[in-house]
Formats: sequence, C-alpha cells, structure tokens
Amino acid sequence: MLSWALTFLVVALIAGLLGFGWIQGISLTIAKILFFVFLVLFVLSLIGGLNRRVT
Repeated sequence: MLSWALTFLVVALIAGLLGFGWIQGISLTIAKILFFVFLVLFVLSLIGGLNRRVT
C-alpha cells in the first residue's frame, strides 16, 4: 500500500512539473488517502502484534 502511495506521489510531482494541474491534484489526493490508510493499518497491526505477545 505504501508503494502505491509513493507511486501516486511521483505521478503528482511529474504532472506538476509538466503543467498538468488537474492530474497533479488527483494524484496527490490519492497519495494522501493511501498513505493515511497505510498508516492506520500499520498502527493496527502493531497493536495486534503487541496484543498477541501479551497473551
């Protein structure tokens, strides 16, 4: 999931350099959403891993 977020971030940066503003905006929004989804899933997996060790 993090690789998809980074891919969309790179697409947004390249589109911004080439002047495609609407592609840049869409790609950047998707990258942000995917990054936060990855972050939430990562934290949940850490909590689950800690919970599994305790019991």
